[in-house]
Amino acid sequence: MGFQFKTVPTIIFESGAAARLGEIAKDRMRRPILLTDTFLLEAGLVAPAIESLKAAGLSPSVYSECEADPPAPVVRKAVEAARESKADGVIAIGGGSSMDTAKIVAVLMNSSQSLEEIYGVGNVKDARAPLILAPTTAGTGSEVTDIAVITTEDDQKMGVVAEQLFADVAVLDATLTLGLPREATAATGIDAMVHAIEAYTSKIKKNPVSDALAREALKLLAANIVSACEDPQNLQAREAMLLGAMLAGQAFANAPVAAVHALAYPLGGVFHVPHGLSNSLMLTPVLRFNAEVAAPLYAELGDVIGAEATGGYDARAEAFIAKIANLCKATGVKQRLRDVHVSHNDLPRLAEDAMKVTRLLQNNPREVAYDDALKMYAEAL
Repeated sequence: MGFQFKTVPTIIFESGAAARLGEIAKDRMRRPILLTDTFLLEAGLVAPAIESLKAAGLSPSVYSECEADPPAPVVRKAVEAARESKADGVIAIGGGSSMDTAKIVAVLMNSSQSLEEIYGVGNVKDARAPLILAPTTAGTGSEVTDIAVITTEDDQKMGVVAEQLFADVAVLDATLTLGLPREATAATGIDAMVHAIEAYTSKIKKNPVSDALAREALKLLAANIVSACEDPQNLQAREAMLLGAMLAGQAFANAPVAAVHALAYPLGGVFHVPHGLSNSLMLTPVLRFNAEVAAPLYAELGDVIGAEATGGYDARAEAFIAKIANLCKATGVKQRLRDVHVSHNDLPRLAEDAMKVTRLLQNNPREVAYDDALKMYAEAL
């Protein structure tokens, strides 16, 4: 068996680490641009990090206009902000959208390439600026992936996949996730579970290292997501969720995600449904669809999360799917597409858009045709 496994070279997993960001960054940059969103800035969550940077003798500038499902115009504006501030490094404190924006800024701020030129796999030509990522949600795993997803002007989700997008340092500080609202905790946590499940069943690049990470990730996430939702200040649960999300990120950065994400993308692009919620809404229908060929792998994952079943692969896979569905329900996350204002008339367009996401559909354990996608959306409605 031959495979490659790549990840971020330095990972700091430590509650309170954001307050010593200056010490972490000072040997890599002097004039960092710190990317975040307006809510986190106004809530004061990034203030300790900014003070730490200044105390270490750095001269940070702040760009706080990052948005969910990063729109291309906002990303371009962030690149210009980095150039105008003469930044020599990039730091992101935020959710996956802020971190994805930071990745693109780091590769474009000193490059002559345009955003459109780097869409796809392996199209980044130049070296990037130093990059440090600190997540405030336990979900995307973006701090340890080489992927950024951008929303184009025509509401398509475009991926940028390149080794340059791996950060220099991932700083995982669970205190940054304390108090995250239940809805966001649920959606981002389920997103991380999807990463683990899809990495474990990925058709093309699944490997022993990604498998081990995916299993441990799913074990941590499934055991702690409800506690994190019900008690937002539970640091132990938050740490477990943050670690699980990171491990899942490492897994899917090497064994890519598949049909759940492919069918979720149009929900984000067209209806602006948050990414984690989009994945949650499509998870069970895709699991049922894939079970025809992925039952042995689902049975193994069922053992990992304690799905109580005996018998053959099919019965154990069914128990796994039921356990995942029940976990999603227990978080309080929205259950149906109609809950996010999708109607039956929207399904053909969603299915058409999903079929364009060939970068992800090729990884699915079972081939997905247009009619299959339409049926899965109908099941989720």
